[in-house]
Amino acid sequence: MPSADAIFPAGFVWGAATAAYQIEGAHDEDGRGPSIWDTFSHTPGKVANGDTGDVACDHYHRYPEDIALMRELGLGAYRFSIAWPRIFPTGMGRPNPAGIDFYRRLVDALRAAGIEPYVTLYHWDLPQALQDQGGWANRDTVHRFGEYAHTVAVALGAVVHNWITHNEPWVAAFLGHLTGDHAPGARDLRTALQVSHHLLLSHAEATEAIRAEAAVGDRVGITLNLSPVEPAGDTNADAEAAHRHDGYLNRWFLDPLFRGSYPDDMLRWYGDAAPTVQGGDLARINSPIDFLGVNYYFRSVVRHDAASGPLQVAQVQPAGRPYTDMGWEVYPGGLYALLTRLHRDYAPAALSITENGAAFADQVVDGAVVDAERQSYLHDHLLACYRAVEEGVPLQGYFAWSLLDNFEWAYGYAKRFGLIHVDYATQRRTVKQSGRWYAEVTRENGVRG
Repeated sequence: MPSADAIFPAGFVWGAATAAYQIEGAHDEDGRGPSIWDTFSHTPGKVANGDTGDVACDHYHRYPEDIALMRELGLGAYRFSIAWPRIFPTGMGRPNPAGIDFYRRLVDALRAAGIEPYVTLYHWDLPQALQDQGGWANRDTVHRFGEYAHTVAVALGAVVHNWITHNEPWVAAFLGHLTGDHAPGARDLRTALQVSHHLLLSHAEATEAIRAEAAVGDRVGITLNLSPVEPAGDTNADAEAAHRHDGYLNRWFLDPLFRGSYPDDMLRWYGDAAPTVQGGDLARINSPIDFLGVNYYFRSVVRHDAASGPLQVAQVQPAGRPYTDMGWEVYPGGLYALLTRLHRDYAPAALSITENGAAFADQVVDGAVVDAERQSYLHDHLLACYRAVEEGVPLQGYFAWSLLDNFEWAYGYAKRFGLIHVDYATQRRTVKQSGRWYAEVTRENGVRG
């Protein structure tokens, strides 16, 4: 490549990411118990078109084929999640040997292919049996998560050296327990805030459990969905709304992890709905992590709206901007702003982009998927990453979302994020133009400017 191109540091990790419920299928095979997403997706009206993850991409049976495709894309790493109800069908008790064996086969096959496994312990598929006992609103679930983390660390620790405790606790807490858009579908601010605290506390418990089994050099982190927040107008009310939304989305999770406290302004705003925090909780949550995973898709532009929920904040879509099939603004500058802010304000030891990508209405035409919009999206966001690295941000890796088209939660199969197209009727995989372009990026360790 010409020297003027954006070449990343030696050892930069190039990967792609998935989640268990979105791709595995085999929802009732080999002893797997039901999760809250099995229940939610089978509840009429909760998921577009009545779609479920029962089969999804059938990755449970087709993982050798998918690993071969990962090699074709030149991936150095693969981020995936473990389905808690495969390991503990009821969330506790005796582990399920067949579930453990599946993930052992998967990580061994990844290693044989020269691909580093990055394991996420929780990507929203809580065992339904634990939900029946209160779910994440019940503090006991924190301890059950610690037991699960320890079991997985013992089973896979010889092969897995990079661990992520939680994926996007904001989504699990607020979309799952405030807006009701995600499983388990609750709609209560007090519950959502208590869940957010228990998720962070369970991150601490899982981190302790993994470190008890870890070898020298093994790393543990957490992944947050984060977004820079900007006011839609120049009024004080909009500026205050933006600061409040930043507290709700970003600081509510970053501050306890890196500063050992919840933001004072948000505690005042939430008042009696604020979570119950026991002595020692925040000190545990504040224990050092080895890296912070960042999921970035778009910036948040907001205005004050007294009628909009507990925050009095309304989202605004700036006019004249490009948008993805999800209705999300394409704004690479937001990723640069986010990375530099994290480095400046929180100074994590290391950062990794654990998800970044875009959904478009892809179609297979004459055996090919030409997705120039996604390729452009990835290209421009990687340039934003490079700019941040050049300014000293300790960014060590990038995982495209997603490896495969998959079950996109409440959208079912209507939205396609993959580098690889999946025909759900036949399970045929087709590498998209963006996937072939990404293979060039991984090979060259950089992007053309």
